[in-house]
Amino acid sequence: QQRDKLRQYQKRISLNLERERALARELLRDGKKEKAMLLLKKKRYQEQLLDKTENQISNLERMVQDIEFTQIEMKVIEGLKIGNECLNKMHQVMSIEEVERIMGETQDAVEYQRQIDEILAGSLTEEDEDAILEELNAITQEQMELPEVPSEPLPEKIPEASPVKNRPKPELVAAS
Repeated sequence: QQRDKLRQYQKRISLNLERERALARELLRDGKKEKAMLLLKKKRYQEQLLDKTENQISNLERMVQDIEFTQIEMKVIEGLKIGNECLNKMHQVMSIEEVERIMGETQDAVEYQRQIDEILAGSLTEEDEDAILEELNAITQEQMELPEVPSEPLPEKIPEASPVKNRPKPELVAAS
């Protein structure tokens, strides 16, 4: 509100400056140099007031920005405070000993389940595992027997034994 009032004050002073300048010209034409000088001094004083008003507006705008930023900071601090309180409550509910106990119980349950799975699946012994790995290695090491590649050069033209629809012409096959 104060900024708006200062802006209105600036407009009023600006209008007065223009009027007084025009009046000073008129007084000079009429030969009233002393009155014109007095009017120009008044105009100069009002210009200084206009500059001061501009500085005050600038200060007000800076203050408004500082207030807005401080409000944002306060919201951040409030959020941090709430988050810290929440963490403290969670720490009260869950102690390190409790977490270690739960982790131990979980590990025991996983081990127990593994033992049950071994019993139900009729788990293999270590010797069986070794035999399976050896067999897997033997299979992967076997070389597949491939047919031999002919040593004779391939014929240049393909003999046309039977007409086939949509069969590419030999010239097109050779070109591609």
